[in-house]
Amino acid sequence: MSRVAYQYVVLRCVPRPDREEFLNVGVVVYCQAAEFLDVAWHVDHDRLSALDPFLDVDQVSAALTFASHVCSGDERAGEAGQKPLGQRFGFLKAPRSTVVQPGPVHGGLATDPALQLEHLLATYVG
Repeated sequence: MSRVAYQYVVLRCVPRPDREEFLNVGVVVYCQAAEFLDVAWHVDHDRLSALDPFLDVDQVSAALTFASHVCSGDERAGEAGQKPLGQRFGFLKAPRSTVVQPGPVHGGLATDPALQLEHLLATYVG
């Protein structure tokens, strides 16, 4: 099987931007050649609470669920979920002033973008 180029962003929980602290909570992978866009995430309540005991962890989970809806084209994502895959990835990688923020865009080559997503989740989120 041939390798295809993909792009990814790591999603970070940034409860207090003034402190410049964050915890990786998810990864979005986009592969145009494979028509693939998906997110994998894991919220560790204890680690997030250690970072900020006043953080609304349900809000973090809701933001990540919204990212899942955008990736899948679910109507619950609103207009963002109805765009072509590349535009949906653009929406997800755009900087925001919310508690869940994307890191920089990275790229790579993979034979299976879905397997690569799981690998990246294990590597960056743990």
